[in-house]
Amino acid sequence: MTERITRALVRDVQLADLGTLALITLENGAGPTKPITFGPEGMAELRTALEQLSARAEAGEIVAVGVTGKQFHFAAGADLHQAAQLTTPEAARQIAEMGHETYTILADLPVPTFAFVGGVALGGGLELALACDYRTVSSAVRGIGLPEVFLGLIPGWGGTYHLPRLIGMANALQVIISNPMKQNTQLKSAQAGELGIADAVIDSADFLAESIRFASGVLRGEITPPRREPTSADEAHELISAAREQVDARLHGAAPAAYRALDLLELSATSERAECFEAENQALAELICSPEFAASVYAFDLTSRRAKNPAGAPDADQARPVRSIGIAGAGLMASQLALLFARRMQVPVIMRDLDTERTERGVGYVHAELDKLVGKGRMGDAEANRVRSLVSGTTELSDLAQADLVIEAVFEELSVKQQVFAELEQVIRPDAVLATNTSALSITAMSSGLAHPERVVGIHFFNPVAQMPLVEVIRTESTDDAAYATAFAVAKACRKSAIAVADAPGFVVNRLLVRLLGEVLGSLEDGTEVAVADRALRPMGLPMGPFQLLQLVGPAVAGHVLDTLREQLGDRYPTSPGLEQMIADGAPFVAFESRPSAASPVDESIGRYFGSRAEAGGQDGAGLLTRVQQALAEETQLMLAEGVVAEKEDIDLGMILGAGWPFHLGGITPYLQRAGALA
Repeated sequence: MTERITRALVRDVQLADLGTLALITLENGAGPTKPITFGPEGMAELRTALEQLSARAEAGEIVAVGVTGKQFHFAAGADLHQAAQLTTPEAARQIAEMGHETYTILADLPVPTFAFVGGVALGGGLELALACDYRTVSSAVRGIGLPEVFLGLIPGWGGTYHLPRLIGMANALQVIISNPMKQNTQLKSAQAGELGIADAVIDSADFLAESIRFASGVLRGEITPPRREPTSADEAHELISAAREQVDARLHGAAPAAYRALDLLELSATSERAECFEAENQALAELICSPEFAASVYAFDLTSRRAKNPAGAPDADQARPVRSIGIAGAGLMASQLALLFARRMQVPVIMRDLDTERTERGVGYVHAELDKLVGKGRMGDAEANRVRSLVSGTTELSDLAQADLVIEAVFEELSVKQQVFAELEQVIRPDAVLATNTSALSITAMSSGLAHPERVVGIHFFNPVAQMPLVEVIRTESTDDAAYATAFAVAKACRKSAIAVADAPGFVVNRLLVRLLGEVLGSLEDGTEVAVADRALRPMGLPMGPFQLLQLVGPAVAGHVLDTLREQLGDRYPTSPGLEQMIADGAPFVAFESRPSAASPVDESIGRYFGSRAEAGGQDGAGLLTRVQQALAEETQLMLAEGVVAEKEDIDLGMILGAGWPFHLGGITPYLQRAGALA
């Protein structure tokens, strides 16, 4: 892959009576939206520029050095695709050494150094800023972080050494470990300021000029940014030990990057720079050549490229304008959708339910969620009031008559949805799109009695709606291009990633997840112990175990979907007398107080419900893992053969965004191929 070379352009800026600040501007010549990355040639150019500035500083020609990027991008570190092409630890090590050697020149300049971060600063880009003495950040920046662990790597250009010294070990653990493991959470400028990464957060309108003014204040001694006391070695050890337990509870050893990063942070608490950099070199050399990194690059491409251009989507020009939305239902899912549509699409949204109490409860939910966003500082009062004014409720079906799009979000029962569709068709406009948020039911059957099934489309949002980034857009044989294109346009307007799915039972994500859960429940019926089943899938590194997922979905809902898919797809979605009895008794799968979570421990006493086929003999952990892998491989092959999606990449993208399938596994199909379950 050809390197897009990042240039290091140097110009002198006169600071009144102080002297000259040499300003390095990073520029790749690819327009404002293409991130600045460093390959070998770009890093060599930066090194040459820094060596020249070091000589000028020694000669007294300059009093400071600043580094900045272009409007929306400061720097995003190493070029991932070039790194992924490296096949030997020796070649990978050169990448690490190259960055360390270059950034060390910057860190050791004999004049004060400043990073003016006016755009995204990720990975090696943030490490470049950390090598400077001071940092300003534009108030508009929303992407600051060290995402390497999320990608199967470690911060390899000084991050594990510099960051804990600047902001303390607790905060460094948040940035290097916790945030990447929370679906690659990144910092906004204000958060960077609170943590101490940014010495000043400056309004974006005049960012560079004000940053240079800040630098002048520092040089004059008028501004002295505060610095934290270093974390003691003992306290750092305690913090890292606690973080290691949390990582192990999440990954169970399934991926090495987080563990290596913790080792490096532990080393940084007691060792000098040279030793820490050498350890980063070694770790990066090994991890770049790991299957986890290759898988992560594949997953990164899916989520950053394919997700923006869904395969099989019609031309966007065919989409009908959506200036108002009606929702049939006012329950939890309907209320979440109402908030999303009003907030992202900024159109009037009206929820209709059978009685005033339900509609008022739905509107009240929206108001309460807006109050929470304001309270957390994530939304201003004015915006909250605007969104609040867009959402209303009604009991009159006729109030949905003028909506451009009406989506049903009622109980997941085919007959109920058919009745709702039949009622809606009598009142909505002839050109209105009629959508369903069903998670598993046949949309063809749902629309079979309608006069105009061509305007029916599935737009399946995942729960919780605000957090889950995926939408499955489902087309029946009758759905026309206008309705289909409108569904994709709605998903895009809501800032969701869409995949095109045929009208097949369970679509993609639920079909695979329910198959997985069905195999676990079937194994319990065969006599597998609960504790064994709880541990068996840990090597997959999923965000939660099967019993935690069953509890979060709700045993009754899981049982209903399992029954539905068994009716449509056959006995590979097995019956589970134990699950049926648990539902009847209201028994939970996990122990919890207020609400279940991914960390809730399984209640091993539920084993008393299972074992209806114990004569078959249960599995050990390895046997159950293999059973699940083979089942997922079978279902994946069937979906591809049935044309549920265009290509396997859509299954992978769906599982990453809709089920939290780990980046380090690279999607479900590469994982199953590595496991030997899928050809």
